[in-house]
Amino acid sequence: MNDILLITISGEDQSGLTASITGILAAHEVNVLDIGQAVIHDTLSLGVLVEVPSETHRSRVIEAIQSRVAEFGLSVRASDISPQSYQHWVEGQGLARYIITLLARKITADQLSRVTAVVARHKLNIDTIKRLSGRIPQGELPALSKACVEFSVRGELQDSSAFRTELLEVASALEVDLAFQQDTMYRRNRRLVVFDMDSTLIEAEVIDELAKAAGVGEQVSAITESAMQGEIDFSQSFRKRVALLKGLDERALAEIASQLKISEGAEHLLATLRKLGYKTAILSGGFTYFARYLQEKLRIDHVYANELDIVDGVVTGEVVGDIVDGARKALLLRQLAQEEGIDLQQVIAVGDGANDLPMLSAAGLGVAFRAKPLVKQRAEQSISTLGLDAILYLLGISDRDQSGD
Repeated sequence: MNDILLITISGEDQSGLTASITGILAAHEVNVLDIGQAVIHDTLSLGVLVEVPSETHRSRVIEAIQSRVAEFGLSVRASDISPQSYQHWVEGQGLARYIITLLARKITADQLSRVTAVVARHKLNIDTIKRLSGRIPQGELPALSKACVEFSVRGELQDSSAFRTELLEVASALEVDLAFQQDTMYRRNRRLVVFDMDSTLIEAEVIDELAKAAGVGEQVSAITESAMQGEIDFSQSFRKRVALLKGLDERALAEIASQLKISEGAEHLLATLRKLGYKTAILSGGFTYFARYLQEKLRIDHVYANELDIVDGVVTGEVVGDIVDGARKALLLRQLAQEEGIDLQQVIAVGDGANDLPMLSAAGLGVAFRAKPLVKQRAEQSISTLGLDAILYLLGISDRDQSGD
């Protein structure tokens, strides 16, 4: 029977090392069963699981590698792997794989300790841990710093609800975000991203800004908050709020549009998605006037929102056509996916209010962004710590991928 060896090499990373080691293995006609390499701060860790043919003396392979590694000034270890251990490893390839993404302004040992403790309690095995965010300079953190670590875990998850609950408890206690998703072929193959507008792409509820200009700010804000919390029907509340805008000069719309503050990370996210060939859309319970403004600014493909009725330069207090409420957002999402010829699993939906929940549920990846408590509780994923571009981390896209380095 052939011997199975695990060869591990560590030390200062040097050019040509991996080529030299695999060259030795090739000369001895060794089969490579698994291989992994990582470099952290110029320190190499290389592992190779090999099958040594029965006619080849394992000692010759080990001696050749030890001699070559010594030339590089590194350390090497060769361990025998039993047939039973190898078979157990092979059988593990059928187990489900999951991705846990830790999002924070900075990564601490406490965060890693608590997350890995949850993984251990549920008897999952960590295959890899990767930093997706860029390198952080020593000293004071730069403004709006981003930090992300991705865990790839494998195993039979007996109680996914309990697992998610524990992760959420850790996230809440440490004021970080923890996303948990199954590692499927769709994760890196999303094709369409749809966004709510108010308090998602922009840091405001436009109707509240219009209400301030019309002198009815407090009345409209109270109705808006109640609707976003899911306490009252969105369509009903929307008509009530619009009615209070009657008599507003349409020139106020242009002034408000020019002062809209884009949410953190939105411009970077949209630019990156565009480079990657994604289609994007705004599905908003707000107004088309502002959605079109953002469409041009952020180069978004599709816009669906509510048409504010204006006659002779004055807001009438009415809405033209059907209201884009929660149900309509979900319907439009499905229509866009069909038009683009993609599966719903390839769609990402992002929103913050209760009226976004239907589309968040319909999408393959639903993300509650700086959302109301009810939405955060019900959504599959939630981002509150970082900006919108943290969504790229949920897709497994690192800062290095984004920069092209």
